[in-house]
Amino acid sequence: MRCNQPKILIYSHDSFGLGHLRRCRTIAHSLVGAFEELSVIILSGSPIIGSFDFRSRVDFVRVPGVIKLRNGQYSAHTLPLGIEEMLELRASIIEHTAEVFDPHVFIVDKEPLGLRGEVRTTLEKLGQRGTRLVLGLRDVMDDPEVLKEEWERKGAPEAVENLYDDVWVYGRKEIHDPLEGIGVPDSVRDKALFTGYLRREMPLPTPQSFRSPFGEEPFILVTPGGGGDGVELIDWVLRAYEAHDQPLFPAVIVLGPFMATEHQESFIARTEHLRDVHIIRFTPTIENLMDEAVAIVGMGGYNIFCEILSFNKPTLLVPRVQPRREQAIRAAKAESAGLLSVLSIDLYPDVDAMVDALARLPRQAPPSVAGVDGLLDGLDVINNRVADFISAPQTRPARAAAGE
Repeated sequence: MRCNQPKILIYSHDSFGLGHLRRCRTIAHSLVGAFEELSVIILSGSPIIGSFDFRSRVDFVRVPGVIKLRNGQYSAHTLPLGIEEMLELRASIIEHTAEVFDPHVFIVDKEPLGLRGEVRTTLEKLGQRGTRLVLGLRDVMDDPEVLKEEWERKGAPEAVENLYDDVWVYGRKEIHDPLEGIGVPDSVRDKALFTGYLRREMPLPTPQSFRSPFGEEPFILVTPGGGGDGVELIDWVLRAYEAHDQPLFPAVIVLGPFMATEHQESFIARTEHLRDVHIIRFTPTIENLMDEAVAIVGMGGYNIFCEILSFNKPTLLVPRVQPRREQAIRAAKAESAGLLSVLSIDLYPDVDAMVDALARLPRQAPPSVAGVDGLLDGLDVINNRVADFISAPQTRPARAAAGE
């Protein structure tokens, strides 16, 4: 018999970067802040999940990590196991956690069936128990034709139609609709709720909180997110400061935990003679820097977009276009809405283009000037939906297993 205290289980598909983990953590913290007795467990394979602080009543179960290779295949991150053995181990941990925790709501981030189908059995079993099953999607996934082929290959449309009760899109339909053009049936569209983007708050200050080396002087924050694919961005920015073609605000650069060590060392060495550039490798509380910065330069991932909206900073995005066009699509839609400016990576390494963009950036209007309503309603909408789910948890009938 399920206890009365509400419980949420969140699956975070983490094989690269910080995006999934930070999005799930934001939702978890909002939920425990809204409901006094609610608890959340996050399932994640992120190797750095332990670097983050979690609020009371939020915890995590770390499944063994995987990495995505350049050929698109997956491999065990550190364990000497084949990928099939690894997936079997991960699926077993996920299933057992769900069985014991017995959540009222199960939220799956991005991948309808998880990595290589590892949450299918868990979805089926929780559905039979009457757990509310929610698929959470970011605002942009990829080009529609690419996503359509990928979803069909993975059996995602059938999974969403037959296994899930709700689809939450963490964005605004006016900016982008990730379900448009991928051939999902009306029954899937009927489940979709566009929540708005997820507002980010300032973390509590700690003795380790970063303080600007430039004192009271305004600075630009440069962040490639996790950093694994941000080498060109950082190199391009450093070339601009090395050129000294025109006055620029000082820059604080956060490299990210997934940037290769050799690139980190090279960039740090290049800044030793640059008075107006300071580099740090990683901080789990980058919100402090965003709050202090006069402007932000990023790549265009989901989290940086939420952060620049939340902290209302003039922003320059340099989105990647490989292996997905997600960032480029988001950046183009946001620029069209008047929220930020974009510099195409196709211009790399044109120093003049980057210098001009950095010089203009502090005078650029912040996102709020665009006047787009409801952009940051996401957490409030999610909290309200969860309140509906847990107010009468026994009224929802258990679902038959898929195929019965």
